[in-house]
Amino acid sequence: MSIFDHVQDRFSRVQQEDMSLEEYLALCRREPKVYASAAERMLEAIGEPEVIDTAKDPRLSRIFSNKVIRRYPAFAEFHGMEEAIEQIVSYFRHASQGLEERKQILYLLGPVGGGKSSLAERLKLLMERIPFYAIKGSPVYESPLGLFSPEEDGELLEKEYGIPQRYLKSVMSPWAAKRLKEYGGDISQFRVVRLYPSRLNQIAISKTEPGDENNQDISSLVGKVDIRQLELYSQDDPDAYSFSGGLCRANQGLMEFVEMFKAPIKVLHPLLTATQEGNYNPTEGMGAIPFDGIILAHSNESEWQAFRNNRNNEAFLDRVYIVKVPYCLRVSEEIKIYQKLLEESSLNAAPCAPDTLRMLAQFSVLSRLKVPENSNVYSKMRVYDGENLKDTDPRAKSIQEYRDAAGVDEGMEGLSTRFAFKILSKVFNFDNTEVAANPVHLLYVLEQALEREQLPPEVFERYLGFIKEYMAPRYVDFIGKEIQTAYLESYSEYGQNIFDRYVTYADFWIQDQEYRDHETGELLNRQALNEELEKIEKPAGISNPKDFRHEVVNFVLRARAQNNGMNPSWQSYEKLKGVIEHKMFANTEELLPVISFNAKASKSDHKKHQDFVARMVERGYTEKQVRLLSEWYLRVRKSQ
Repeated sequence: MSIFDHVQDRFSRVQQEDMSLEEYLALCRREPKVYASAAERMLEAIGEPEVIDTAKDPRLSRIFSNKVIRRYPAFAEFHGMEEAIEQIVSYFRHASQGLEERKQILYLLGPVGGGKSSLAERLKLLMERIPFYAIKGSPVYESPLGLFSPEEDGELLEKEYGIPQRYLKSVMSPWAAKRLKEYGGDISQFRVVRLYPSRLNQIAISKTEPGDENNQDISSLVGKVDIRQLELYSQDDPDAYSFSGGLCRANQGLMEFVEMFKAPIKVLHPLLTATQEGNYNPTEGMGAIPFDGIILAHSNESEWQAFRNNRNNEAFLDRVYIVKVPYCLRVSEEIKIYQKLLEESSLNAAPCAPDTLRMLAQFSVLSRLKVPENSNVYSKMRVYDGENLKDTDPRAKSIQEYRDAAGVDEGMEGLSTRFAFKILSKVFNFDNTEVAANPVHLLYVLEQALEREQLPPEVFERYLGFIKEYMAPRYVDFIGKEIQTAYLESYSEYGQNIFDRYVTYADFWIQDQEYRDHETGELLNRQALNEELEKIEKPAGISNPKDFRHEVVNFVLRARAQNNGMNPSWQSYEKLKGVIEHKMFANTEELLPVISFNAKASKSDHKKHQDFVARMVERGYTEKQVRLLSEWYLRVRKSQ
């Protein structure tokens, strides 16, 4: 199918379907979803969730405490928002069941750049997917069921067409009342149309923004008289009225009120009756206008706090269903947000050195976390991301302990995702000759950006501390390992050999037996074994070698039982992996002739250097980045 056919097909699919009222009621009998409420249609558009038992995944089990969680494909790219999305879906589920939520305003509360607007756009997009039925010609897209009286017709409709009486709650609009009078009470003259909600045409979807608080009135919500029609109709005639307000356009759909609490309180009053009673009054002396839709509002926390602290607004407070949308607090999910941004830009094809996005995500998340007592904020960040720090940081607490201590407002302040996006843009364009990103440029750009932000001194020092104390030192270790790994051609094999030898020596040492080397025939007694083991342990600062050896041997024996008697990978046991890497990379001096970009003393060194650069490029670096990062690493190591 060509693009032209595709667009034509989409246009044809959403065109109006016209039918009589009798045909509509017959359709209601066959298909109950024909008279579904806006919340029910939204729930259908969201679809069924993917149910995940987190107990089966070690990382997820730590994050979600072994709970069964639901993830909705409709919100797949909203990373780290599981809790907020579940609350939003709960709102629609309860509202569709006819519970109190159907009378409440769905209010997204969160910091700037946290994703509130994106969630609102997604909900409007979902609303467009399921059609609804309205009286043909109605300027407020009212349901045909509004033509019937709940008290007098409800029982008969339920008996004949199976329509539950709770669906007959909306009033007839002044426009429909005038038409009914013209038809002499013959409702069969009304026609019904099937419509698809549309953001573009403002059909059952509208967006309202606060205007100037000095002159904004309720007409932005309820409409106003069309002065051009006053020559033909009286002022209180429905045909002289322009049903252009947000509530008018969003009937049977969704109205988004942006920055709602910036609007004067008098402007918000129609929302109370629209949500509580299902109708609201126009500006003129006509009858009430029906509203059977969803009101979605969002604003920042400062506006909500100011509104909540004003006692005059108490009538509103009880009618708001708050969903907190905090910043993402999981590094791995924050990285996915950046990757999504890059995919939607031309930077998608630009080289991004390993660890660049992770470092930026760590910095962003650290700025949003509340500093814990008797623990390290960097460890807290890692625990929030599902890491197990039992072996590496005994002071680290469980995720629940951290959350309980931080309170419910964690993630509501800090650096926004927008700030991170701007940093990324500068990092990718830092070098005039190459559009690419690397962590060294990131560290520089971050420091410069923090100085320009004019933050309070204590906040500036805290953020600078994240760079100096956590990010830069850890990146020195990371790039050192990257360089040394690329330097050692047979890195994995070399590491495995040290691992296997260490385990064998430790095993014989524990059993107090002599060991004969198969290759050299050399016999090693317990003292000689101890000396060989210490050559590996001492550079890594192992303080209690006896316990460490027992621990390693026990781990390997258990692993062998599940691995057909073979030793596990040398990288499978985190503690020993670190010890072996210390042994392998103890002497930086050996690296200098190979990794430096100075003139080479011999062809052998030149060949090794070329091979080193090629292996770094394979790992995701450009040649220019290899030079920059190698020289930066050597400079930092020299200064330490």
